[in-house]
Amino acid sequence: MFSYNEWANPEYLWLLTIIPLLIVWYWLRHKKRNADIMFSGTAIFENMPKSPKIWLVHSLFVLRLLVLALLIIALARPQSVSSKQNINIEGIDIVMAIDVSSSMLARDLKPDRLEASKAVAKEFIAKRPNDRVSIVIFSGEAFTQVPLTTDHQMIYTLFREIESGMIEDGTAIGDGLATSVSRLKDSDAISKVIILLTDGVNNSGSLDPRSAAEMAKMFGIRVYTIGVGTQGYAPYPVQTPFGVQMQQMEVQIDEELLQEIAKTTGGQYFRAEDNKKLKEVYNEIDELEKSKIDIQEFKRKHEEFLSFALMALLLFTLEVGLRFLVFRRFP
Repeated sequence: MFSYNEWANPEYLWLLTIIPLLIVWYWLRHKKRNADIMFSGTAIFENMPKSPKIWLVHSLFVLRLLVLALLIIALARPQSVSSKQNINIEGIDIVMAIDVSSSMLARDLKPDRLEASKAVAKEFIAKRPNDRVSIVIFSGEAFTQVPLTTDHQMIYTLFREIESGMIEDGTAIGDGLATSVSRLKDSDAISKVIILLTDGVNNSGSLDPRSAAEMAKMFGIRVYTIGVGTQGYAPYPVQTPFGVQMQQMEVQIDEELLQEIAKTTGGQYFRAEDNKKLKEVYNEIDELEKSKIDIQEFKRKHEEFLSFALMALLLFTLEVGLRFLVFRRFP
């Protein structure tokens, strides 16, 4: 009804229900006060000018109702509230380690595993504007695609450049994890997280994945591991003399290793067999790793009833003046 934040005595607003009752009472009273005069004809009144006072006399009652309504609102004591917030945000540093080996081109996810992983990862980053994010890619070796940054627009731009075949083929999970740890080991963030996504078995690299997991644990880094790929066999594009054809290839994910990495570092392991499940995995990680936000709010209330009381006084003065000067009744 009014754009005030609070009311000190909101129960008085119920008194406003009296207004429609008074209108009904006034209408019935005015109807009864009209005297009935018998005339043999009304022709004598046809040329008589009609005074506007006939209608304006009701303005006295309208003014009296407005005075009453304004006084009720003043009694309810409307208050405006000014507030100030001090917000302290302690963000999370996140490294997203993404497998870009050739097997990520399998099409059990749409359009393929790599593109689906990139799309969902970008959605995940977009929901975390206060966190620093880094991108590490790995296959037969590993390197940092994006260092830790809050410039998410730059991340989206460099995401487009990630594709299979950028580096030597293979699946070096240990190297990918170790490179991710090096991005976070000197971080002073309240929480340090690695999300490692792969679809294969460790078969390359110079560092054992379990040793890399121990390094992550030593630096207080949690690792969430994601095995992406359906169960059994998945369609995989193969170049033939007749062009690219799809062949069914067995899905091999070392789930035992990924579970061990997650358990060692205090993280969790997830299996994403399709696009929907992959999105659910990232949503779950998003819920598990929320930035810490401390909000201190200070409120100050300002009384606003005085303007309503003064307006009521002004209208009451106007109503009294009109009643005794303009619409004065003579005996």
